[in-house]
Amino acid sequence: MRDFESMVRQDTDEIYTRLDDEQSQRQLLASRVNTLFRDRRGHAHTRLLMETEARMSREAWGKSMDASDLARAERAISDLLETDRGRREEIRELRAADRTRQQQIIQTLTVMQTLQREMIPLQGLVTTLQGQVTALQGQVMTLQGQVTASQGQQGPVGGPVQPELPGEAGSST
Repeated sequence: MRDFESMVRQDTDEIYTRLDDEQSQRQLLASRVNTLFRDRRGHAHTRLLMETEARMSREAWGKSMDASDLARAERAISDLLETDRGRREEIRELRAADRTRQQQIIQTLTVMQTLQREMIPLQGLVTTLQGQVTALQGQVMTLQGQVTASQGQQGPVGGPVQPELPGEAGSST
């Protein structure tokens, strides 16, 4: 019986020890749960801070990308404006050259009109001179015919006689 009593006491002690251990673990767990429960506001605040920081980082990244895109766009616009300035200057130069050419064309046309006006009387003179040349050629042919006829009547005395024509006087053939 003593053994039985000692065994029961030992088992009881063991049970109480286990109960105490279980109770200690429960208390530890309860204490942890209470700590977590008390700290949940802090954790929630920390979570909000982290989310805010992440959002701000995303926004800053987006702004930096926008700024980078903006800088590229500004460079592109600056390049386009410079190209536009160059083209405008080229257009100004072409317009100035065009005005100069137009003035030269107007001057040329004016000279041509003046020459044309002066040519009208000259054309009349040329026509008159052509008529006179034709008449003179006719006279020359008549004279040649007369010379030929007179040579045929005289006959060759010491060889053919050919008088010098007025246009050929002084020249030797």
